[in-house]
Amino acid sequence: MTPSDIAYYLFTIFNALRLISYLPQIYKIAHDTNGASAISYSTWFLWIAANGSTAVYSFSNLGDITMGLTNGFNALCCVIVVALTAFKHRQSHSQVRPNCKS
Repeated sequence: MTPSDIAYYLFTIFNALRLISYLPQIYKIAHDTNGASAISYSTWFLWIAANGSTAVYSFSNLGDITMGLTNGFNALCCVIVVALTAFKHRQSHSQVRPNCKS
């Protein structure tokens, strides 16, 4: 096995784990009752851009379908996190809050 093979397998394994690691975040956001206020849009948009541009680069410059799809799926997971966060945020702010009088 060459160093290139090792690098390829490590990339594949860790990115598969990364894809799985989005699931707990998505689950937490889906069940959050505070409008997912702890999620940073700027961070997740940066990750969308980084994964998306790596996917495009992988397809167009390297012709590497595996790397392109892996990064494309990572970008998609980030989009899901942002969309779900926006939905929960909007849902939280549209609820009628009772007046609190002391």
